[in-house]
Amino acid sequence: MIIAFLMLLVFGAVRMRFEADLEAERKALYFHGAKFNLSLEERIGQMAFVAALSGFRGPIADGLWIYAHVLWEDVQWGRMKVAMDGATELQPRCIVFWENAGWHMAYNASVAAMEDKTQPRLALRVKAQHEYWRMGEDYFLRGIQNNPDSATLYTRLGSFYKEKLEDHAKAAWAYGEGAKLPNAPVFLHRFAAYQIAKIPGREREAYDLLKQYYLNGEDEQLPTLLTELGKLQEKLKIPPEQKIAIPSAPHP
Repeated sequence: MIIAFLMLLVFGAVRMRFEADLEAERKALYFHGAKFNLSLEERIGQMAFVAALSGFRGPIADGLWIYAHVLWEDVQWGRMKVAMDGATELQPRCIVFWENAGWHMAYNASVAAMEDKTQPRLALRVKAQHEYWRMGEDYFLRGIQNNPDSATLYTRLGSFYKEKLEDHAKAAWAYGEGAKLPNAPVFLHRFAAYQIAKIPGREREAYDLLKQYYLNGEDEQLPTLLTELGKLQEKLKIPPEQKIAIPSAPHP
């Protein structure tokens, strides 16, 4: 009995260390995992839920995503969202799922809501549009929560804030956060500065950023940056001797 007790103690110690290492690795990978609960079962169905529990999470998620595409072609936004919810919960580290789910809701579904000829009341169409915007934003934000190392999702979120909500502060934040990541596209830091320039009271901040980018060399001296820099110089009334010479656009 003493030997058995000691063996249990040793086994428990080894297991605790193994589980601690496993948890640390999970956190390092930002993997929140699929939430196997009744909510997920309602989304994907009992048979698929059992299959996911059995280790077939990937194939089930792919099947749901294909089904969501079919529903998109049939313009069934509600059922499509249910399928996309199941796919993203089963495979939370699949950036493509989050990216496209957000795009479908924030862009396709919201446009369809505004163009819905069966709804004569404009106020209700606008309400539906805003609800789809919130759904799209939620996909982007939850995607980032599960994939904080993804510059792609930050880029999509920033574009959503800029193009749909016209919230320049949030767009600047999203682009700026994405620009900090090692795999960030080279343009994100400029995109953040362009949005800062549109925020009342932050023009000087944007000018200082764009001026620094300009001074970094020819790779940064792109037409949009030069145009925005020129506008800010005039708006801030920069003294002539301190202005950066902005070349005129070539004549066609």
